[in-house]
Amino acid sequence: MRVDAHQHFWRYDRHQYDWIGDGMEILARDFLPRDLEPLLRANGFDSCVAVQARQDVPETDWLLDLADANPTIKGVVGWVDLCSEQLSSQIDQRDHPKLVGYRHILQSEPDDRYMLRPEFVQGLRCLARLGKTFDLLVFPRHLPFACQLVDQVPDLKIVIDHCAKPLIKTGESLGWMADMEIMARNPNCYCKLSGLATEGDWTNWSNTDLQPYVDAVLNVFGPDRVMFGSDWPVCLLATSYERWVDSVQSLVPSDWHDKVCGQTARAFYGLA
Repeated sequence: MRVDAHQHFWRYDRHQYDWIGDGMEILARDFLPRDLEPLLRANGFDSCVAVQARQDVPETDWLLDLADANPTIKGVVGWVDLCSEQLSSQIDQRDHPKLVGYRHILQSEPDDRYMLRPEFVQGLRCLARLGKTFDLLVFPRHLPFACQLVDQVPDLKIVIDHCAKPLIKTGESLGWMADMEIMARNPNCYCKLSGLATEGDWTNWSNTDLQPYVDAVLNVFGPDRVMFGSDWPVCLLATSYERWVDSVQSLVPSDWHDKVCGQTARAFYGLA
């Protein structure tokens, strides 16, 4: 089973998706399973993991409803208040087989050290006890704190979304590479090959621009801990779905395709 391990659905509302600003008009419409399924089929993918785009519980419930109605959605990464004292009971209330993990949009928190707050760390420990995963959405400047976080929750299965959004457009990489190597020392830490085109020049990126970052990730995590994600529809800012699939398949050694394009995601998220 080939899996797109990172994509989004939404019914567009400019108040709920206020991050879609000038120059991003291509995203200002509905994106639903009926729009994604032809792309999956055309590019040889069987299924996908839908990832939250809003920090509220109703969106998670909506994504689970979509998953119930659409067999291609094998997993949902939702949102819950990880700092809540009732976290365990809130997760138990949504005991759904396709609710495989959670994400918090850490990159948008005013406090770069938010992830190290004791109540947040305690919430992540709760996820580990309950067998849930965590998608880590950060920028390179957050990685030093993420390295500390991984030491505090070593048993939690964490996947770094979008390779932590390296500064591809400016070509900066040394600090990012060093921190990613530290993150990879924890065997429960994984990485998604997703979102890289949108970190480059949207109108003039090439595989050559991305190769050093992809090579670095593959070198420290290996194919058993790297998974493909399209980041559709956000990827449309810089690339078509087809071009991103072609790029990843060109950038990753061919004998690693099965793992990166399916096996790793199935193992990490426990997809049926």
